[in-house]
Amino acid sequence: MPKRGSGLLLHISCLNSKFGIGDIGPKAFEFINFLEKTKQSYWQILPLNPTNLISGNSPYSSASAFAANPLLISPKLMVEDGLIKEKDLAVFAGIVQDKVDYYAVSDAKSEIFAKAFEQFKVVGLDDNFKNFCGDNAFWLNDFADFMVFKAHFEQKCWSEWPIEIRDRNQQAMRELRESKADSILKEKFLQYLFYKQWNNLKKYAKQKNVRIIGDIPIYVTYDSVDVWTNSEIFKLNQEKKLEFLAGVPPDYFSKTGQLWGNPVYDWDKLKELDYAWWLQRVEHNLKLFDLIRIDHFRGFVDFWEVPAGQETAINGHWVNAPARDFFSRLVNEFPDLPILAEDLGIITDAVRQTMKDFSFSGMKILLFAFYEELVKHPYLPHNYIENCVAYTGTHDNNTLRGWFEQELSPEDKKRLFEYLKAEVSVEDLNWVLIKLLMDSVANLVIIPVQDILNLGQEHRMNIPGIAHGNWQWRINCEYIGENISENLLSLTLNSNR
Repeated sequence: MPKRGSGLLLHISCLNSKFGIGDIGPKAFEFINFLEKTKQSYWQILPLNPTNLISGNSPYSSASAFAANPLLISPKLMVEDGLIKEKDLAVFAGIVQDKVDYYAVSDAKSEIFAKAFEQFKVVGLDDNFKNFCGDNAFWLNDFADFMVFKAHFEQKCWSEWPIEIRDRNQQAMRELRESKADSILKEKFLQYLFYKQWNNLKKYAKQKNVRIIGDIPIYVTYDSVDVWTNSEIFKLNQEKKLEFLAGVPPDYFSKTGQLWGNPVYDWDKLKELDYAWWLQRVEHNLKLFDLIRIDHFRGFVDFWEVPAGQETAINGHWVNAPARDFFSRLVNEFPDLPILAEDLGIITDAVRQTMKDFSFSGMKILLFAFYEELVKHPYLPHNYIENCVAYTGTHDNNTLRGWFEQELSPEDKKRLFEYLKAEVSVEDLNWVLIKLLMDSVANLVIIPVQDILNLGQEHRMNIPGIAHGNWQWRINCEYIGENISENLLSLTLNSNR
């Protein structure tokens, strides 16, 4: 259970560096200073895993559950390390800065990464790099192979590779690996570079008493190194094609449900293997973060699986997962497991009991609270329990201002004002609602940065169900003025956070 405190939600890519995308360089350190100045105890981010253009650059759709996104590497810190020269940063000139242009950023960073790698080889592979490769060999070797093999096979899905590579024939893989040794080394170098920078940032956050909340998607992408190397723990057919797809059933929000397309786990096989892959995944993330938010927590208790080939999620069915056995194994391995459970949507008694038994904190979203009868609504602050994390909204929601201006009906606004016991202008609404959460009994309050800035819906991070055009928002360095800092500090101190 997290101690009483508050923090902000802002993904790394949203920071206002000068290189087309936020990174883990100077602006990340500055943001930690802002958190310290305003007495915030937490910084929540989205998954750090590699993104790709085909999947719309979503951090929830990645080629690896262990690797990190090279696009978040800081060019400024690369200059300081002597890997590139200041003049090499000219490649970023002309790239739009008010939102992330992933095509332009990918091209520019590929260019400086190539130069940095050549310089790294000239200097020589030092002991730090060798130690990193050794400590992370259990995922790093396969990841580097996967990325290079995928490029070699013209970006085809791994299940479409030649059968001897698809099925991981050791002789065939060795020959291909030897022919691509330099490219494989470069993939390892980029991961080393990211984790070197990240560990320094995390160390700085700890010095400033800021704890970092990471994010683990429950499912992995089918076209990923995780499924290629661990195909036995997923429900695949003999040709290693998808047998079932993950999703959620039809509900109030969608008549056809949601079909996510991820493979579902074979929990019987996972149990037989003592949950080894999950144990490695959790251990890896505990080294990166102080707390871990697990996306779609319900899927650990029971999950909706849809036969492959279906166009909607209608014809799926619920399957039980061994939640108690699994989490008992995790807690045995990692006492005081710091998990925040994303328990949104339709939640069963079994899910609630699992969370209670293991003392996992659930989530409360204020934006969901004003569409129906008020008194008993679980997302209204007067109904919170201590062991929860309260948000105005998440990365999937509209901003507070956008929600008020674009989504609330006159009846909804009436309910909101009745609850507040006053009509509030849109200019003041964000601080009124943030104060509601800060004053609640919830141990932890997390506010998206857009909401302390009172920004409209054009500044939201993601619109679920829209494949492209998301994950591009960036903060403008001029947004956070002194009055915002003072308001946030005052609310934090007065609510004993």
